[in-house]
Amino acid sequence: MPKCFSLVASRNWCLRSTFSTSGLRSTTTDLGDGTIIHCWVPKTRKPTRPDLLLLHGLGANAMWQWGPHILPKLVHHFNVYVPDLVFFGDSFTTRSDRTDSFQAQCVYRVMEVNSVKRIRVVGLSYGGFVAYSLAAQFKEMVERVVICCAGVCLEEKDLEDGLFPVKSLEEAAEILLPQTPEKMKELMRFTFVKPPVKTPNCILVDFIQEMNKEHLEEKKELIHALAKDRKLSEIPKIPQPTKIIWGDKDQVFPLELGYRLKRHLGDNADMVVLKDTGHAYIAEKPKEFYKHLKSFLLPPVPPLPSSATTPTTASDTTTPTTTTTNNNNNHNHQHHLHNNGGATVTT
Repeated sequence: MPKCFSLVASRNWCLRSTFSTSGLRSTTTDLGDGTIIHCWVPKTRKPTRPDLLLLHGLGANAMWQWGPHILPKLVHHFNVYVPDLVFFGDSFTTRSDRTDSFQAQCVYRVMEVNSVKRIRVVGLSYGGFVAYSLAAQFKEMVERVVICCAGVCLEEKDLEDGLFPVKSLEEAAEILLPQTPEKMKELMRFTFVKPPVKTPNCILVDFIQEMNKEHLEEKKELIHALAKDRKLSEIPKIPQPTKIIWGDKDQVFPLELGYRLKRHLGDNADMVVLKDTGHAYIAEKPKEFYKHLKSFLLPPVPPLPSSATTPTTASDTTTPTTTTTNNNNNHNHQHHLHNNGGATVTT
């Protein structure tokens, strides 16, 4: 018997309304290579405001992760762009590339379509990997970077060395992409210091059906691609001013990875550790999170050093077919883890 009502689908509708009333419109862009990217863009871009790109993590689509607590505040200060990364929301590809580098190239091309020349970037968890790659590949475009609880400096051997509470990427994927209410509850225990209590199984099943069923195998491949052959010595040092924000009780990407990133970037990065919160601090401490975002992102950005290179060209040179369309109606489907090494840490 078909499901007649979904709380998750209803919340999707409410979040679309929040994004729309915040001055954004829903668009899709065909990149011309088998890749479609959905992105929320300003209805009217204000040239006096800086451009800001918000990149979400694994799990739900971009709306669930950036609204309603963060986005409505940011739109008063920035021209905000919020894409769904490939295989989330209405974004997908027929290509086989699952790297964060490919995700960054797709985002870059969508920003080009929208005539964005310079932008400040916030990346949450998986989106932090994409934000870092975007800053490394397209230095002249990215002005400033915020990395939020994203284990950019992890190495493949960290799993074997016991840094993470899981022993394999397969085990991590089972938790990060839950397919049962029991795994959803395990995920909430990993991501929240104070997880929601007594969430009915029917709501958890509803969420899984709406958010975690489509493109499941592709999302698992995204997780595997993050750690495959990853070595700290091969991770570039981005030149942009960088803010690192971490929860002190993060179990997904342990705090040591935040300190490792701070050591990697040196004086070019500042680090903030939020007390008594975990991986989901955007939900647990949204006001404190927003305070740090605003104080770092709003000041004018000085020019990059003259040694900065010309932006890397995306590997695929296919010209995007910019079918950018309004998308405010309900969709029938969705193409849808110490020692701080001298870090300046405030709490």
